[in-house]
Amino acid sequence: MNIQPLADRVLIEPTPVEEVTMSGIIIPDSAKEKPLRGTVLATGNGTKDEEMVVKKGDNVLYGKYAGTEIELEGTKYLIMRQSDILAILG
Repeated sequence: MNIQPLADRVLIEPTPVEEVTMSGIIIPDSAKEKPLRGTVLATGNGTKDEEMVVKKGDNVLYGKYAGTEIELEGTKYLIMRQSDILAILG
């Protein structure tokens, strides 16, 4: 994969959604919620007004409707602005 986000954009690989609850109930696709966390795979260089805070490898929390979903070689990724990221998880 060779995607380089521009400006203040970030490429994120969403964390997979649980398919079975702790009690063993299987969750159907229609009931699964969109993941709200993921791993940063690449970042842009920032803009003159906004310095990039997140970096490759960071685990982040983002808004439910943040970003644009793309699919490359069967894997789904999100591209979003750094400002759509709510927190970096430690």
